[in-house]
Amino acid sequence: MDLLLQLFFSFLQIGLLSVGGGYAAIPLIQEQVVTINKLLTMEQFTDLITIAEMTPGPIAINSATFVGIRLGGLPGMLLCTIGCIIPSFIICLTLAYFYYKYRNFSGVQKVLAALRPAVVALIANAGLSILLLGVFHGGLADIALENFHVIEFLLFAGAFFAIRKWKIGAITAIFGTGVVGTILSFALGLV
Repeated sequence: MDLLLQLFFSFLQIGLLSVGGGYAAIPLIQEQVVTINKLLTMEQFTDLITIAEMTPGPIAINSATFVGIRLGGLPGMLLCTIGCIIPSFIICLTLAYFYYKYRNFSGVQKVLAALRPAVVALIANAGLSILLLGVFHGGLADIALENFHVIEFLLFAGAFFAIRKWKIGAITAIFGTGVVGTILSFALGLV
């Protein structure tokens, strides 16, 4: 029961503090389940984030659902998902009321403009953490030439290029890198 309460309150905090949407929640989820509570390894966390990204729906809620079911079964899944949703639900209702009431007030526009850089920083942090894990199989401390994985970097660079140049969709990029990575791994005897 302690684990279930810990999961609920962790995702309640994540839901309360993840300003900026699902991708901004990733570093908060990582901090709660990997760094603070040590419930998952960074590799397990990245695998769950990958699955959450590939499935339909908001990534924060998908992540909460997958972490919950992995650590606490069906009760864990429900508590993590509810914990992640409740703050957003209450805050959205409250903000919607005040926004429609005071939307023409210039102070509201200034507050929203001031929040944008923080949201971009949170999303960039999440992206950098996942990129470092994918290319170096670790974090900032693991950046070294001996930890550099060429295949993973080439898959990242190829997917990034294809997304920017040809505007391919996320599903195509994920599926394509999965197929190419699997073929390369078998061809080079890495599996």
